[in-house]
Amino acid sequence: MVSAMFPLKLHQVLVRRRGKTVIGPVDLELGPQGATMIVGPNGSGKTTLLRVMHGIERISSGSVQWEDDDPAKHAFVFQSPVVLRRTVVQNLAYPLELLKLPKLTVKTSVAEWLGRIGLQGKADMSATRLSGGERQKLAIARALIRKPDVLFLDEPCANLDGHATREIEAILQEATAAGTRLVMATHDMGQARRLAHDLVFMLNGKIHETGGADSIFECPKTKELTAFLNGDIVV
Repeated sequence: MVSAMFPLKLHQVLVRRRGKTVIGPVDLELGPQGATMIVGPNGSGKTTLLRVMHGIERISSGSVQWEDDDPAKHAFVFQSPVVLRRTVVQNLAYPLELLKLPKLTVKTSVAEWLGRIGLQGKADMSATRLSGGERQKLAIARALIRKPDVLFLDEPCANLDGHATREIEAILQEATAAGTRLVMATHDMGQARRLAHDLVFMLNGKIHETGGADSIFECPKTKELTAFLNGDIVV
């Protein structure tokens, strides 16, 4: 699947809050396929950039232009998993019910996703009783169940153990292979290496370096990104 929504073009985007520049000016273009990992130190603007692209952050100047935007084809997963105070099944069914899909279609899709995230045995449990990793898998499944063209994720594995992280990465790799465009902020360079097709390195609210993941990891162009990839503190 190649989405007609892309390319996405950001031109001289500036976000200011209380007179302070949070990000910008930012220029970026994303194509229709693959997984983009946004990396950088804490406070570098990764989350704000995601929110700008998703359309939930007001920009002070510049432009954000999709080829053919349809907000219904966006999805966003937060660092702290957001679940409804309903059962696991009801959480998964909710976005499909909003689309007014036939009950059989909803039931089939929910059963499939319960299996994919390994929560068949907890289908009727309140989602608020799940572990952190289970809640995040549920949040991601709820975002993907309606087959969005693009999924934004803000450090979805930040507070999870290795087992949960591995399971979530497998789900995301399957989504990418199926044609969903992923744009994800991560602090985990191992994760970025495993998932990224291209990389955006942010520093002090600006895009400091960007390009194909293999070339950037092998030969970063700036001393700041070199230091960051080496685990050094970059300011």
